[in-house]
Amino acid sequence: VQLQAFGGGLVQAGGSLRLSCAASGRTFSAYDMGWFRQAPGKERDFVAAITRRGGWTYYPDSVKDRFTMSRDNAKNMVYLEMNSLKPEDTTVYYCAARDNFAIMSSRTAQDPANYDYWGQGTQVTVSS
Repeated sequence: VQLQAFGGGLVQAGGSLRLSCAASGRTFSAYDMGWFRQAPGKERDFVAAITRRGGWTYYPDSVKDRFTMSRDNAKNMVYLEMNSLKPEDTTVYYCAARDNFAIMSSRTAQDPANYDYWGQGTQVTVSS
């Protein structure tokens, strides 16, 4: 599967952005999906995950109640709605696909090594 993330940009603190990730290739509904973010020289951090049919989502405490991940399997799209953005949310965001029939747990969702396909990043900049 090929992934392409877009929708990043510059926003003021407290504002909102919606990231999108378009998938092409194999049946999109076969993949669990995740969003990660990575600052230069730092590790890739988990942001959100969603199961194949969208029945379960998971977020770290740093973005919980501010970010919402969703998917539209008919359109081969995943989304990350980001509200109440903070300057510390500034970095590059990546979408990823997990090709594994095992049920995704909170532990597996957080580890970038469990994802098989990655899109290019999209830059989010939050000004103070």
